[in-house]
Amino acid sequence: MKRREFITLLGGAAAAWPFAARAQQDERMRRVGVLMPTAADDTEGQARIAAFLQGLQQWGWTVGGNMRVDIRWTAGDAERIRKAVTEIVALAPDVIFANTTAIVGPLLQATRTVPIVFAVVADPVGAGYVNSLARPGGNATGFTVFEYGIAGKWLELLKQIAPGITRAAVIRDANISAGLGLFGAIQSAAPSVGLEVTPVNMHDATEIETGVTAFARSPQSGLIVLPSPLAVFHRDLIARLAARFKLPAIYPNHFFVASGGLVSYGSDDLLGQNRRAASYVDRILKGEKPADLPVQAPTKYELVINLKTAKTLGLDVPPTLLARADEVIE
Repeated sequence: MKRREFITLLGGAAAAWPFAARAQQDERMRRVGVLMPTAADDTEGQARIAAFLQGLQQWGWTVGGNMRVDIRWTAGDAERIRKAVTEIVALAPDVIFANTTAIVGPLLQATRTVPIVFAVVADPVGAGYVNSLARPGGNATGFTVFEYGIAGKWLELLKQIAPGITRAAVIRDANISAGLGLFGAIQSAAPSVGLEVTPVNMHDATEIETGVTAFARSPQSGLIVLPSPLAVFHRDLIARLAARFKLPAIYPNHFFVASGGLVSYGSDDLLGQNRRAASYVDRILKGEKPADLPVQAPTKYELVINLKTAKTLGLDVPPTLLARADEVIE
């Protein structure tokens, strides 16, 4: 969804609020807090919140009519996330919708009573957010993108597309559980494919550029980019650095490859997760408990390859790998 369409959707709903509210004076206004990991003008973030709002509409909720939605954008910044979490919890919403792992961790530290529906979260069991996928058991449930075991697949794919590499930098946000858990899984699996891995932490653009530049001085190197709001925020920078130093890189989502990345492997249904999260919000508002709603996992992962980037890096993508790809960008 384009920015203009998103603003029209939200703005149109806002314009109708006073009239809808008067028409439904006898119906209690429900309040939903929303915590988003991107900046407000980020196209990926706009698409996700639009999908969530559309999902609410499909379930009969009207923003400004029978529901108030309070949104906070955090741009992947840890301090902004903490501040936004505090603000949203203080509003005492009926439900909080939390997007990505970076949001859910701080949110669960702030409240164990307010119902939480999450989307695009990595391994919520491994992170300790829920007891199990089938029976979450606490105040949070939602939709997961993958378990930490996917790290072995990223290593395998990177080695297949760039067999000459012997070492890889792992760009991660060490402040979130996915950054630590996925790196641990990568460390365990790396010897099996003959790779030495080194973490590159990212707090801002300068740290990313400094870390990648230092790592790229050695030959036969590649990159593994772990999912995080900071990685989304800095996706263009990371793609430029990989191109500058001719580093084969694998990413967790297709939009990284659309920005010039080499290859991605991950869930192909991020917008669908945000849309379906609205159904869980609806069920909770109607009396069900997060503890009883199973966490849903993806049914499909997509492999996307950017052939233009491969040619720039001097890589010949194996035909068998191309045949397995869900999308090839030329």
